[in-house]
Amino acid sequence: MPTLLADAGTGSGDPDLELLKAVNGLAADAPGWLDSLIAWTAEYGILLGLAAIGLTAWLSARRRPDAPIAVAGVLWAPIAVAIAELANLPISAIVDRPRPFVDHPEIDVLVPGKEDTLSFVSDHSAMSMGIAVALFLVNRKLGVAAGALALLQGFCRMYVGVHYPTDVIGGYALATAVVLLLAPIAMAVLVPLCHALSRTALRPLVAAKAPAASGGRRRSAAPAAERAGRRPGRRGDRDRESDLAA
Repeated sequence: MPTLLADAGTGSGDPDLELLKAVNGLAADAPGWLDSLIAWTAEYGILLGLAAIGLTAWLSARRRPDAPIAVAGVLWAPIAVAIAELANLPISAIVDRPRPFVDHPEIDVLVPGKEDTLSFVSDHSAMSMGIAVALFLVNRKLGVAAGALALLQGFCRMYVGVHYPTDVIGGYALATAVVLLLAPIAMAVLVPLCHALSRTALRPLVAAKAPAASGGRRRSAAPAAERAGRRPGRRGDRDRESDLAA
């Protein structure tokens, strides 16, 4: 069955396949333990690392003066990833691109069980880049760190032989488009929601610090007013005493 993304039978003149073979070829010369480590990293490790960065971003957002807005931005990251994954379902079905090792048996596959799944776009790449772009809008340092992991994710998916480079780029593009294009709509909903939660018992999820008590200012101002009120009275007493002495 023809696909929208045609693959060259021999790989000659096909930069997509040639780049995949160059990266995947590194596995042939690597020790077995390294191949196993990269395979685990490609499937689970990077996603766990991104989850840790997301948790750090949430804890940091709770301490900011604009905590409800910042937490709303962090919350948008997993929601955007879920939307990107849903959007990929029809895209993957329309493109209908087999995994690279199906058409090219010479590819060294390090992650088994992918034979009956489609290649375009890379779900792992979309998830990692979606988190990176969303977090960058809230915290640039953590966003850059997540972006580095997203790039590593794309490399690892090619290293283990389950995606073409264009699958990875497609995942990056899809996630970035979803995050940026839908962010205004998402924040219009998430920011009021986080503000509302900050006024409930769930406030610790949104803000680390309690709001400053306005009653404390009134209490501190009252004694000052009383002291100020007593000063004129004392001067008046001294004036009356001098009048009597005269």
